[in-house]
Amino acid sequence: QVQLVESGGGSVQAGGSLRLSCAVSDFTFINCVGWFRQAPGKEREGVAAIKIRSSSTFYFGSVQERFTISQDNHNKTVYLQMYIVKPEDTAKYYCAADSSCPQYTYSNLRWAEPKFWGQGTQVTVSS
Repeated sequence: QVQLVESGGGSVQAGGSLRLSCAVSDFTFINCVGWFRQAPGKEREGVAAIKIRSSSTFYFGSVQERFTISQDNHNKTVYLQMYIVKPEDTAKYYCAADSSCPQYTYSNLRWAEPKFWGQGTQVTVSS
C-alpha cells in the first residue's frame, strides 16, 4: 500500500539542473528509496538509492559526479538533485522503495527488484 509520487520533471537545457521529488506515503516498512530511469527503447537502469534511517547513499553507474540523492524524513520525501544534465539523461524517472537495500557483492552494486514504484516523471534534456 506504500504509494510513491514523483514530481519535478520537465524540460531543461544541457548543463542545467533540476531536482526530482518522491513523496512516500509511509516509511514504516521501508528501508530504502531510490530512483530508476528508462528511455524509450532502452533498459531501465538504477540511478541512486538511499537508506532512509542512516542516510547512506548508493549510486549506480557514473551518475555520482552529477547527481545527489537526499531525503527529508519529516516530510517523507526523497530527492534526486541533478546537475550538469546531459541529453543522454533524458528518460522517465521512477521512484522505488523496498524493505531491502542495494548491496555490494564483489564490488558490484545490486538491488533486488523493489516492491513499490511510482508512476514516473519525465525529464527531457535539450542540447
